[in-house]
Amino acid sequence: MSKKNKKKNGLKIGLFTFIIIAVISGIGYFSMQILGTEKQPEEEPVVKKNESEIEGYGITLDDHDTDLYRSEYTLLKENLESDTIDFSAYAESVAKLFIIDLYTIKNKTNKYDTGGVEFVEPSTVENYKLNVEDTLYKYVEDNTNNTRTQSLPVVDSIEVTKKSEEKFKMESEDKEYQAYKITLTWTYSNDLGYDTKGEVIVINKENKLYVVEKN
Repeated sequence: MSKKNKKKNGLKIGLFTFIIIAVISGIGYFSMQILGTEKQPEEEPVVKKNESEIEGYGITLDDHDTDLYRSEYTLLKENLESDTIDFSAYAESVAKLFIIDLYTIKNKTNKYDTGGVEFVEPSTVENYKLNVEDTLYKYVEDNTNNTRTQSLPVVDSIEVTKKSEEKFKMESEDKEYQAYKITLTWTYSNDLGYDTKGEVIVINKENKLYVVEKN
């Protein structure tokens, strides 16, 4: 074989080897990319699980509720399932649970996961939710994939400081109801500048108590 032919063969072998190496390298690279993508753990979506419900009242307890909420919920459940309901204590529990759930924002999935809804008079729920979404919950970041790092409040104590009975008129129904005006104060596990006191009006509508106003 002439030197010229040997040189050509050498070039062909070198080129062929280069192509083989390039193809193998490419396959390896893309395989690593695919495997790497598959190995990355996916964030588990936040799913709340219902643990208890007070039959006939639509008031529930889920696995994301705080110890404070659980404690007051248990008192309310015992009261409502007793032979004789203490309506004064019932009103206090509703007011407390409403505030605890509304201002404990850390356990909410996003701005649309509105706290306190179960205690609000049914005909006013939609307006209540819109108001909370546009004010108190306006800047709450989404936590659907459990990745939020935003600091949010958790109510860790609450007490009734004043309570009185009176009449409250529902303008939408042009009707008066027996009501409780309840003043409360509360604290947080970490003070972030949120409200620490307020007044809640709870009405008795067909022997079920609902929040109709919060000041």
